[in-house]
Amino acid sequence: MPSGIQASPPAKQDGLPYPQRRHAIVVMMLGLMVSVLDGSIMNLALPGIARDLNSTAAHSIWVVNAYQIAALALLLPFANLGDLLGYRRVYLAGMALFTLASAMAMFAPNLGVLIAARALQGVGAAGVMSVNTALVRLTFPSSQLGRGVALNSMVVATASVAGPSLAAAILSVASWPWLLALNLPLGVMIIVLGRRVLPSNTAAAAVGSRISPVDVVLNVLMFSLVFVGADRLGVVSGGGGPVPLDGLAMLAAGIVVGVVYVYRQRTRVAPLFPVDLLRLPIFGLSMCGSVFAFCAQMLSYVALPFLLLESYGFTPLKAGLLISAWPLAIVVTAPVAGRLIGRIPDGLLGGIGMLAMATGLTLLAALPESPSDINIAWRLALCGMGFGLFQSPNNHTIVTSAPPHRSGAASGMLGTARLTGQTLGAVLVAYIFSMWHPHDGTLGPVIALSLSAACALTAGVFSVLRVRQMKSAPG
Repeated sequence: MPSGIQASPPAKQDGLPYPQRRHAIVVMMLGLMVSVLDGSIMNLALPGIARDLNSTAAHSIWVVNAYQIAALALLLPFANLGDLLGYRRVYLAGMALFTLASAMAMFAPNLGVLIAARALQGVGAAGVMSVNTALVRLTFPSSQLGRGVALNSMVVATASVAGPSLAAAILSVASWPWLLALNLPLGVMIIVLGRRVLPSNTAAAAVGSRISPVDVVLNVLMFSLVFVGADRLGVVSGGGGPVPLDGLAMLAAGIVVGVVYVYRQRTRVAPLFPVDLLRLPIFGLSMCGSVFAFCAQMLSYVALPFLLLESYGFTPLKAGLLISAWPLAIVVTAPVAGRLIGRIPDGLLGGIGMLAMATGLTLLAALPESPSDINIAWRLALCGMGFGLFQSPNNHTIVTSAPPHRSGAASGMLGTARLTGQTLGAVLVAYIFSMWHPHDGTLGPVIALSLSAACALTAGVFSVLRVRQMKSAPG
């Protein structure tokens, strides 16, 4: 047996036996939670970091950007590596690097070292996030895969929005390095336990599969240039200042690199950028829906604090408690969605969810001048319920529509769609706020929420189109 391929359990095995499965679930969910959390947990600490490390606010933002760019740029290469060498190996190696980089960041003596450590954290997080869903597919029996995907989706959704709240709690009693402290014991525990309980690959990689270093470089360049270029375009001066030419140049360069990169993938046996999976209509529609859904979530989650704090004059505590209705609704709804998978078509269930989210966002945009707490809370809960109904069945379709030997590629695309949607949402809301400053009234947040509702509706359309594809599929 080649040394790069892990030993496979018997082909008839359907998921892990229960005691091992329970421990594997804990390992996967904890690793996913810390990886997603660290994408946003440092945002609130940026002013303190700039002050402590004698830097500017503009430079300190790279503490966040370095993590996001590294994770986004390396998700697909690590997913491909998981298909070749084993998802467990990639996951544990990623968690080891993530833990080591967390320690480096905690004790960083200057901003340059901190940014480098955060980039390494992003590389480690990419290893974890890229193969997480593939491990879920190996862990749960096929009859319970919907519940496993729902649990995975719930962790991602709640961790995506919990970073600022957790950071606020920690920063109220400690300095910013302690935001990273929890990663150390959790990382060690995940590595030690994961070596024993995480499953090995059950399907061998396709014959002729390999990783091209040129493709990896093109993948990193494409995502990095597009991310930084889009970010620069979003940061325009108030009142519609001149468009940053460097941002346009980087975005254009990223698109050119992307065209060359995707063209190279057409003849690959197992393409790094999975054009083979995107040719499947159901997979492609699910990916488009995921991008627009996370774009809607990011638009609204940036706009809501400005609406509640600036427009309505709420205290940070009150605003935080109200916004928590959204993730709490996801926690309640995701398991229900998991049980409905297989009973209701995924596309229809996701479409209903995005319609509910769009309705909640539209009602938030139409709030009166002095709304009551309950009027705000139930609208936020409706958004969370809608997102919870959409994400689990959408992810289930993405996971199950890929052949077993391409589970890693499908898993990597899940994370890529999430980060792409969140980046797009952040750029759009930055542009909106540059034109209609949130300090000047409710117009900026209302426009952002309205655009968020439109994105949710678009995601719903992509989801419903999958029902038609399923009916027209042979067999």
